[in-house]
Amino acid sequence: MAKSTPSPKPTLKVVELFAGVGGFRLGLEGWNDKSASSGYKSKLNFKQKYKVVWSNQWEPSSARPGERQEANMVYHQNWGDVLDSEHFPDDIAKVCSPEMTNAKVKKAIPEHDLLVGGFPCQDYSVAGVNSKGLEGKKGVLWWNIHKMLKARLPKHVFLENVDRLLKSPTSDRGRDFAIMLTTLNKLGYSVEWKVINAADYGMPQRRRRVYILAHHRTKSNIKISSLEKFTLEEGVFATSFPSEIKGDARSIKKLGTAQEMTEAFREGKFLNSGSMNNGKVWMCDFTAANNIKPAEYSKLYHVLEDVLEVKSEKDIIEMNGELAAFIVDRNKRLKNPLERVQREGFDIDPELLRGKKDNVVLLETEFDKWRYLKGRKAEARESAKGLFYYTEGPLSLTDKLNKPSRTIITSEGGPGASRFKHLIRQGDTYRRLLPIELERLNMFRNDHTKEGFDPLTGNTVEITASKRAFFMGNALVVGVIERVGEELAKRIG
Repeated sequence: MAKSTPSPKPTLKVVELFAGVGGFRLGLEGWNDKSASSGYKSKLNFKQKYKVVWSNQWEPSSARPGERQEANMVYHQNWGDVLDSEHFPDDIAKVCSPEMTNAKVKKAIPEHDLLVGGFPCQDYSVAGVNSKGLEGKKGVLWWNIHKMLKARLPKHVFLENVDRLLKSPTSDRGRDFAIMLTTLNKLGYSVEWKVINAADYGMPQRRRRVYILAHHRTKSNIKISSLEKFTLEEGVFATSFPSEIKGDARSIKKLGTAQEMTEAFREGKFLNSGSMNNGKVWMCDFTAANNIKPAEYSKLYHVLEDVLEVKSEKDIIEMNGELAAFIVDRNKRLKNPLERVQREGFDIDPELLRGKKDNVVLLETEFDKWRYLKGRKAEARESAKGLFYYTEGPLSLTDKLNKPSRTIITSEGGPGASRFKHLIRQGDTYRRLLPIELERLNMFRNDHTKEGFDPLTGNTVEITASKRAFFMGNALVVGVIERVGEELAKRIG
């Protein structure tokens, strides 16, 4: 896109890595100065102090010839390049790899106050130490972040990941997060982290993620004197997402070097909330405070029913077939019925037996497949070691409309039956969620992912429903970022 006149410069410059379709940016900047918590309908005193000056997104699986980088298209459609904000739609290693000099990274990445990003949970271990210092394992994106921090040393870092990070890898619980903490400590940062379930704070989706804030000890005005008090009362997370200690609490007297953490970390998994300063750690498990006011976090959306674009079966009928791709036809028969053998004596849904012997499930319709996949089972399967039974417990066939939704996953799109896709019932009609409804569950603005800008043709293109669902499965709940951003701005703005 053509570059335009720069926008007014707010207080805090941001670099957004692994941007996806821009969840961090929406949470920090808002949309036309309107907030996610208001559904982008009113300003509600939302005064953004952040400006994304450089961003990056790259999907390695879309790097094959002819494959489209559709997340980049959506990002470009919503935030075209301007003189004071550039989007880099390519592999981050081309401008920031551990092998590059600090000067080369600085030339590519502008100065900034805050580095943000949601990055993959990987094996962060150290391959070895050479004459140049730390050498991370190849292809691990943490070391790209580490290099950017080393070159630019922004005052603050704000990261998001799956909560599994705190107990990874399974063979050496907690080691990966310990390496993150010790490398941040080496760069001069103190750290706070918290596992936040958005639904615990009035938002419409049960999505648990670990959020990490790092504050540079000399460049930031956020200081930690008591680790315990900072975690429970004084930290940015403690203030923006108040909680009460529950369950375990423990400390680590001193983290070692990254090499030592790789070779001999024996402290076990990290707990759901904590702080680190000068290599010392205090952490605890917690529950959300019991005086939470949901409207302070989300004005419009709290439960699944709130986000529905189509409210009733009557509305579906009046749309005259427009939702056909999202409706599960209970009478649509499979071309080839399926049989699923179960363990003898196992309690099977009687609706799926259809006169067969008592350990065989017969699937004759698409609706049967939905019922079976979401139901309890002990399915006979073959492996190299012989016959075994794959068991799963029951899930509700349909999602409860009066509660926050289950977590959106990347395979949410497409008409096929699934154990994990959302399915709702309106009257006698069963349907999947629409892309706009999935966006609202993550507190994105309506139709944020509907279109993308194709830089090769210069045209706006429509994004498929399945790809839009994939984006939301990869995204975060924007309201969490907004809330943390507001509190952080108070401390450093």
